[in-house]
Amino acid sequence: MKHAKSSGGTKANLLFRQAYEYIVTRMDRGEWQAHDKLPSIRLLAQELQVHRLTVFRAYQLLKQNERAYVKEKSGYYVSPCKSEEQALNEHEESPRSLTASSVLKNALSEIQQIPVKYQFSQALIDPNLLPNLFLSEHVKQVFDIYPKLMGTYSSAQGDEELREYLCRYMVRHHHLRLTVSDILITTGGQQAIDLISRIYIRPMDPVLVERPTYSAALDIFRQQGARLVPVEITPNGYDLAAVEKLMQKHKPRIFYMNPTFHNPTGYTVPAAQRKLLVELAERYRCLLIEDDAIHEMYLDQPPPQPMLTYDTEGWVVYLRSFSKYVAPGLRICAVMGGPSVIKPLITAKSLADNGTPLVNQKMFLHYFESARIQQHLEKLRIALQIRKEIVEEELASTGWHWISPQGGFNLWLRLPDFIPVDRLLEECLRHSVSFVPGVICDPLKEMQSWIRLSYSFVNEEHLRDGVRRLVDIAGRYGPQPQ
Repeated sequence: MKHAKSSGGTKANLLFRQAYEYIVTRMDRGEWQAHDKLPSIRLLAQELQVHRLTVFRAYQLLKQNERAYVKEKSGYYVSPCKSEEQALNEHEESPRSLTASSVLKNALSEIQQIPVKYQFSQALIDPNLLPNLFLSEHVKQVFDIYPKLMGTYSSAQGDEELREYLCRYMVRHHHLRLTVSDILITTGGQQAIDLISRIYIRPMDPVLVERPTYSAALDIFRQQGARLVPVEITPNGYDLAAVEKLMQKHKPRIFYMNPTFHNPTGYTVPAAQRKLLVELAERYRCLLIEDDAIHEMYLDQPPPQPMLTYDTEGWVVYLRSFSKYVAPGLRICAVMGGPSVIKPLITAKSLADNGTPLVNQKMFLHYFESARIQQHLEKLRIALQIRKEIVEEELASTGWHWISPQGGFNLWLRLPDFIPVDRLLEECLRHSVSFVPGVICDPLKEMQSWIRLSYSFVNEEHLRDGVRRLVDIAGRYGPQPQ
């Protein structure tokens, strides 16, 4: 009992310090200036969805650090004096350092690290579908071209030759207004999300996220102390009127989205909505983080143009990954955006690792631009179509619900309510079958009956056997008697 009390106290302590930092951040951004009246304790508690005592403790700390003062029977006001840095230097405990002490978590990675025969939790291409012999031959050619390749670093922004190629590629395919200086190379899309979150998110900052969405992104935002504001995504995209209301109410710093062959649902947001979303972002000064990891993996028609196509004011950051279907081990992502975004990201990248390995970048450049790999993409699409159809065929008699995606690697399945997904996952793992429980993709953690099943990583024979095994295990859970 004592341990539980201590845990609750730790959480409350963390919350009031996050509330403190949220207020200080808004002061530092100039949203609340000297002698402005701060919101009442009741109103701020409602906005942050915390107890009023939490806000009271945050205001008391502001007063203690001389960031706020009190007017009798009027409330709290912004002090015109010290900066946050000065205030922290005078106290041993930094609220920011304490909020960073929460436990790191990546729920998706924990599932994927469990060795199983039927790996349905990995949204990656089956290595046997990649032209591995061609890649190995290609490596030798790259070292012949750059004999000193292993003897130097890349720049923090990324290899200029690679950025020049990607700039030409994006302009040719998407008619973007893009220059080489508008591109940063990161070690995979997840690093890009992490760097962006470190720059733009402070504790209690509201962040719009799709519901459901990529679970690792949710864990990254939670680690920064963000308040996650869900936006429902459907087969027809978003309710833009609802999105506008959320932007009006919460004034979010960013909206993280995955509008093309969405992870985990497979939905694709239509072109008309993309243009309107960029207009909303400009109007409400909300940065759109467009995560596009599998753009070329369409099964029928190519997807709509990226939102970056419609951006003229610098409110879209476009994350274009290539590694998942070209060479996953190279971990290459191109981050594209205006100078106001790319410049701080270069600094953050230099602090993180001083640049993605140059070897990886040169290998990717000469591999991706080859005629062989471009022809191979068409073969990959056919292979994915076959694998998706195998899974749908095996699931046809279950009564489970899903909408067949037009691209990507995943099926988003709704199971009957009487099947406990948490227990199902435990039992499946014991039988060497993995999948992603939908609850970890839900910012509200309520989607208990959904699962993500990735059909891209397992070969056709194992795919059929593994899905049958999953269906058989799920069949052991019957509806509860009335």
